[in-house]
Amino acid sequence: MAKRNARAQHPDVKIHALFAAGNERPGWSPVEETRDQSYVRRVRPKSEGQQALLDAIDSHNLTLALGPAGTGKTYLAISKAVEALENNQVARIILSRPAVEAGENLGYLPGDLQEKLSPYLRPLYDALGDRLGGKRLKALFADGSIEIAPVAFMRGRTLNNSFIVIDEAQNCTYTQIKMLLTRLGWHSTMVLTGDPDQTDLLPGLSGLSDIANRLDALGQVAVVRLGERDIVRHPLVASMLAVL
Repeated sequence: MAKRNARAQHPDVKIHALFAAGNERPGWSPVEETRDQSYVRRVRPKSEGQQALLDAIDSHNLTLALGPAGTGKTYLAISKAVEALENNQVARIILSRPAVEAGENLGYLPGDLQEKLSPYLRPLYDALGDRLGGKRLKALFADGSIEIAPVAFMRGRTLNNSFIVIDEAQNCTYTQIKMLLTRLGWHSTMVLTGDPDQTDLLPGLSGLSDIANRLDALGQVAVVRLGERDIVRHPLVASMLAVL
């Protein structure tokens, strides 16, 4: 107590009491208290386009979400996947993303398959962690409820009772996207997200725009196109994308 009073009398001291005198919480420890929270809240759309995307995912087994960076494509898709898993509507979440580098060559990456793909799937991990919390996320990975499925290894599979998210689909060729779409099985939902204007493939190789235009004519498939009004990042992002 004397040390605490001494620090209160000298505000320049760099170490301060966590609680004021007499307000300590019995048995409290910063190590024991967890900061992870379970997924308890629903995502609220911030634009008409985002609302249209959420409605499309609810009413269609296959949804294509196209739009610029910052429109919430990936985050909303992950949120709906978590919601479906938590409500026992599906047995697992399957995440896939092409391992295409954005103009850089990372070279050889050590580790097992999941560790090698981790840098490419970081945006998906971030969205999952925000919705589930770190501990819950690790547990779901451990028991196989959430699976990482590289695009290269998806051929030949039939994904039943699953929620599949294909992120950065603009970095897939026409043949790859066609292969991914035909993986859809019974009682499953698939969402493809991507920005056709930000492909890291050579010109003419991305198949996202062509696939979207062809599937747009099918009533059973939802193609949602988001725009600048749906960007929820810093306002400067929308301004930059308008001129870049």
